[in-house]
Amino acid sequence: MYEPIRTKSVHRMADDDQTYPHRSREEELDIQLAGHLAALLAVTDELGDTQAGELIARQVARLRGAPPARQAGLSGSPARDLHQKAHALAGRALLVAASRADTAAAILAAERMDAHTAALTGETLVGAP
Repeated sequence: MYEPIRTKSVHRMADDDQTYPHRSREEELDIQLAGHLAALLAVTDELGDTQAGELIARQVARLRGAPPARQAGLSGSPARDLHQKAHALAGRALLVAASRADTAAAILAAERMDAHTAALTGETLVGAP
């Protein structure tokens, strides 16, 4: 019924003879997390939250090994839209940080999500004692 293949296949992948460095899963997650945090930093800077911006910039610098480029480019979007965008970006960063077990980045992302939720709902955040 079934005859096993006894000869070597004549088919091969196009990139078989090219060697290039592959990244590990951890490296890919670092790059992804740094990207989400950098995008969050841009929105945070546009909102004018310098304290949160510095915390985010430290995490980006830790992941990338260099401080992030920061600009004061304004999109002209309403603050509500910026808070919604920042909340979504912080959520993405939280997922990646949890995936790579980066506690510091996960805590920062969760705090930013809380801050943007409070800004959207008009509530005030109560700090821990």
